[in-house]
Amino acid sequence: MDFGLFLEFPRAEGGSEHDAFRDAFDLVDKAEEQGVDSVWLAEYHFNPGRVLASPVTVSSAISARTKRMRIGMAVLLLPLGDPIRIAEDIATLDHISDGRVEFGIGRGTFPNVHEGFRVPFSESRQRFDEALEVILKAWTSEKFSFQGEYYSYNELEVTPKPYQNPYPPIHVGVTSADTFPLMGRMGYPILINPSRVFSLSELKPYIQEYRQEWEAIGHEGEAKVGLRVPIYVSETKEQAYSEPRESALFSKERLSNRVAEYAHHSDGTKGWEEQAERIQAMDYDDWLRDKVAYGTPGAVLDRLGGLKEELGLDKVMFEVNFGSLIPHERQLKSLKLFTEQVMPQLR
Repeated sequence: MDFGLFLEFPRAEGGSEHDAFRDAFDLVDKAEEQGVDSVWLAEYHFNPGRVLASPVTVSSAISARTKRMRIGMAVLLLPLGDPIRIAEDIATLDHISDGRVEFGIGRGTFPNVHEGFRVPFSESRQRFDEALEVILKAWTSEKFSFQGEYYSYNELEVTPKPYQNPYPPIHVGVTSADTFPLMGRMGYPILINPSRVFSLSELKPYIQEYRQEWEAIGHEGEAKVGLRVPIYVSETKEQAYSEPRESALFSKERLSNRVAEYAHHSDGTKGWEEQAERIQAMDYDDWLRDKVAYGTPGAVLDRLGGLKEELGLDKVMFEVNFGSLIPHERQLKSLKLFTEQVMPQLR
C-alpha cells in the first residue's frame, strides 16, 4: 500500500502566510527522509486559513527539494482553469520532476469557489468532463481540434507532452455517492475524501459499486482506491486523545458551518442541510470513531490495517494537522512515530 502525506498548507493561528509555506515544506522534507511514498496537495481559494491556492507552483518547488517522492494533486479543480493551460503546466511539471507527477483531479465541492472564478457551480460536472477530454487530446495528439459547450479549439499543437508515457496517472476525487459508479464506468482510480458526507464505516458498499462498474465495463488493470485519513500518533492513549482534540473539534465546527451556508443555495445540489446537521450533532468521540485514525502506534496500525482489509485500499493519504491547530513540533513527532512504527507494518 502506498502512503502519501496530504497537505493543505494551513496558516497557524498567529503565524504568517510565509510561516505556512515554511512549515509545510519542512513536513515534505521530513516525509522524504522518512520514506513516505508521495505527497498530495489540496487546492484552496478564498480561504484565509490556508495558502495553497497554486498547487502546481508548489509542486514545482517540492520537485526541486525532493528526489524520490511522487507528487500528486488532491485535487486540481478542472472547472476553474483553462484546460490547455492545465495540460501545459502538468506536462511541464512532469518533466521538471523526472516523471513523478500524479494527476489528481476533481470538480470542486463548494459553490463559492466556482463563483469566485465566475464559473456557475451547476456547470461544474460538464466543464470537468470537457476539460479532461481536452487535456487528454492535448497530451496524446500532435494536433487536435475540439468543439464543446464550454471549450472550443482549432488545430492546436500543444507542447510539451508529458514525460510519462502516455501521461501521468489520473486519479479522480470522490466526495459524493453518485461519483463512485460513474468513476467505475469511466475507469479511473479514485481518491476518497469522506469528511463531509461519509463515515469510514459507510464506505464499503460504495467502493464495491465502483469496482462492480469497473468490471462490468471491462476496463484493464485494477480499480484502485485511495483514502484521505487524518492521523495522530502518540506514545500514550491519553495523549493521542487529548492533544488533537481542539483541532479536530475546530475542523468539525468549521465544516458544519460551511456546509450549512449552502442549505438553500440554488446550485441544484441536494443534502447540504442534512449533512450540516449530521456533522454538527457529532461529538469528539463520534469523530474519533467515524472520521480519523488517532491513537498509539499499535492502535493506528490496527485501525488502518482494518480499513485496508475491509475497503481494499491501495493508498492512504494521511494528514498530520487535521483542523490546522496542531503545533508543528507535534506534527513532526506524530509523523515520525507513524513512519517508524505504523507504515512499515502495512506495506
